[in-house]
Amino acid sequence: MKKILFCFAASIAAITYASTASAAAPARGATIMLQISSDSTAALLDKAVAANAKGDKTGTVKALQAGTTALETEAKSSTGSMKDKLLGQVGNLKKLIPLAQSGLLKGDILQKAVSLAKMALGANQVEKLMGGGNLLSKVTGLTSNLNLVKTGLSALGGSNASTGNSLITTALGGLSKLSKGGVAAKAAEPAVKGQLDSVLGFVKGVL
Repeated sequence: MKKILFCFAASIAAITYASTASAAAPARGATIMLQISSDSTAALLDKAVAANAKGDKTGTVKALQAGTTALETEAKSSTGSMKDKLLGQVGNLKKLIPLAQSGLLKGDILQKAVSLAKMALGANQVEKLMGGGNLLSKVTGLTSNLNLVKTGLSALGGSNASTGNSLITTALGGLSKLSKGGVAAKAAEPAVKGQLDSVLGFVKGVL
């Protein structure tokens, strides 16, 4: 009888553990999916540019439609100040789909549009990462998305590109200090937040 009760108790414990584990999994999975979604959106837009450069009309249309849809999903799930800028870039890309379908998407029109969309995407991600908690644990994500913002500078040209590059370089330098950890990193965090805010302000101003 004792053996039967022990087995029953063990089974209940196993079921309880499995339920707890499965309840915790979605939150972690959602975080991972968010990062995968962001990365794949940029990749789809790059794929559209590559296909267009090769004269692959079907490939261009398919990648552009998928990338635009992913970008729109990202924008609609956002609540920060970059949301409208991101939706604006979605609108610009949608206007290019008919041109791609008819084979009239020539020159570097698509490249510039994609660069600006990636700039908005990167800035939106930076804003999200700044939204909660300290920055010390988010250096990798912030660095990656600042570099994504940087890809759009070539589409701006002139003094805007120079100003943007200077702001991003300064912010990347600040993040480098944070990556070293310790008391010095903690002390530098407010200044880095200011540098990141300057980058976001710049992006809002040019898009």
